[in-house]
Amino acid sequence: MEEENKPTSLPENAYRKLEPGEQYEPLLKPDKEYPEVTPWSVSMGLVMTIIFSAAAAYLGLKVGQVFEAAIPIAILAVGFSSALKKKGALGQNVIIQSIGACSGVIVAGAVFTLPAIYILGLDVNFVQMFLSSLLGGVLGILFLIPFRKYFVKEQHGEYPFPEATATTQVLVSGESGGKSFKTLLTAGLIGGIYDFIVSTFGLWAETLSTTVLHVGQVVADKAKIVLKINTGAAVLGLGYIIGLKYAFIICCGSLLVWLIVIPLMGAFCGGADILGMSFSDAIGQMSADEIFRTYARQIGIGGIATAGIIGIIKQSKVIKDAVGMAVREFGKKGSGPVENVERTQRDIPMKTVVFGIVIALLGVFAFFAFGGVVDNVWQAVVGVLVVAVISFLFTTVAANAIAIVGTNPVSGMTIMTLIITALVLVACGLKGNAGMVAALLIGGVVCTALSTAGGFITDLKIGYWIGTTPAKQESWKFVGVLVAAATVAGVVILLNKTYGFVGADALVAPQANAMAAVIQPMMEGGSAPWLMYGLGALIAILLTIFKVPALAFCLGMFIPIDLNLPLLVGGAIAWFVSTRSKDKAVNAARQEKGTLIASGFIAGGALMGVVSAILKFADVDWFFADWNATYGEAIAIIPYLLIIIYMIRSSMKVENS
Repeated sequence: MEEENKPTSLPENAYRKLEPGEQYEPLLKPDKEYPEVTPWSVSMGLVMTIIFSAAAAYLGLKVGQVFEAAIPIAILAVGFSSALKKKGALGQNVIIQSIGACSGVIVAGAVFTLPAIYILGLDVNFVQMFLSSLLGGVLGILFLIPFRKYFVKEQHGEYPFPEATATTQVLVSGESGGKSFKTLLTAGLIGGIYDFIVSTFGLWAETLSTTVLHVGQVVADKAKIVLKINTGAAVLGLGYIIGLKYAFIICCGSLLVWLIVIPLMGAFCGGADILGMSFSDAIGQMSADEIFRTYARQIGIGGIATAGIIGIIKQSKVIKDAVGMAVREFGKKGSGPVENVERTQRDIPMKTVVFGIVIALLGVFAFFAFGGVVDNVWQAVVGVLVVAVISFLFTTVAANAIAIVGTNPVSGMTIMTLIITALVLVACGLKGNAGMVAALLIGGVVCTALSTAGGFITDLKIGYWIGTTPAKQESWKFVGVLVAAATVAGVVILLNKTYGFVGADALVAPQANAMAAVIQPMMEGGSAPWLMYGLGALIAILLTIFKVPALAFCLGMFIPIDLNLPLLVGGAIAWFVSTRSKDKAVNAARQEKGTLIASGFIAGGALMGVVSAILKFADVDWFFADWNATYGEAIAIIPYLLIIIYMIRSSMKVENS
């Protein structure tokens, strides 16, 4: 790319719906060729994959959180490219980010399920873990490709794509420099330092709760009513990009659970047995958080699953078109890209995708039948059918969730997969210890497939905005998945031998513990919380009838409230700064600058979150631990208000810039 044509920012219509006849023109022109897949971009992408796969698995299991690697990788890609003064680095940086981002999605799929096998006192080997992650990742890529055009092009401006927005801003601003880069860098420093001070040193509380007041504590104890808000800059930035509409819907789901469902359970469900659902006698003594984790959150799982099924039905035409396209491809000669398709819309040929899916599913069958997963060929066939149907249908659900909130509810969908798998395997005669290992390995394939599909739609949206070649992203994603799967499998085995997942000093592995708690009773004659799932399903159906986006609402019921309320604050800021002027151009400029600031908050918070997690692992003491315990929540409101004021004032300063 010629230096004088270096892009400075995304086009004005990058984030809004297009008018009839209007086209989006990416930064890298469709009729030109740019450096994308080079020895530099591939090698750097694979190095990032190895480093971040190991780090994410290690810290996720040790600290209990899986950080998102895409943004830190984008920052490092820009930094290395700038330091080495590489020309035309933008397309190459997209490839580095796309390959490197395999780390986060494969880690999420693996650590949510596979350590549960160890937790249950059973055993799993390297090959089983590697193949579970590899085959799931490959299927996730292949199942998503037919839907790329729908999500990233045809639905342009329909979804906020918060993580893709932040990553794209990092890549574009880092490449172009100028005012945009300075705005992004300043916000990144402020947001990163702010979040680092909170999460590492505890100068003020990370979460502000109504229990900070005496009356709030009394209400929480007696009525189980409590509200909490995360004071982090990154979550605030996420809310800004999501926008007021979706943030409000998500929070409505949260408020339904925390202000109505949890108090009702605490007051009336102690010792009750309702439609086969048994509630603990001690539920009245549980905190609101405990009731949420033990019971109420299950409503969100049922809602997400049902909203997903409704979404699948609504998108049946899209699915039908994708399948029809694959069928029509078989009538064409050759397997190369269609020459008359412009570069920025060129996918891996559908014929290749279909053959890839067939080969991958045969690989899944061989893995199940001959890899010690199930007892016989019939059970292997059933396992493959479960993987194929759930992975394919829920690919669109995962993509939708990422496009709306930037958070993939893969753990909720995996729990439903484990329940379905357990029921099917028990019906096929596979139960007990062997059944638990089989269900978790099958669930691991599905979990990784959905995690990969959800994460990959972010990469493809980034490529769409910037103007890279989708086929190149898609092709090299497989290599990243291969490397990430091998790395994660090795790290999980190493961590089990070094620390273990059971015992006083064991690794936390909260998601895997949840999976183990779900699967064990199912395989030993117990049942699932069908009442909770049914309530969630009913809510999703009613929302659909009244034309409320059910998936966003149900995500609010599943994700903790302290991570949802900040989205509403960020969305309100976005609405405020974009509506104060009578001049639409000024409002648009303010909105765009606010997006840069929000992206900086997310990028800074993500990068410093990695550093903070490493320090926590190294047992760095909180310098202000005593201060935090006594004054943390009372003080938290001051810096939180200051960062909100900074975001508003900086976004509004555009007229004279």
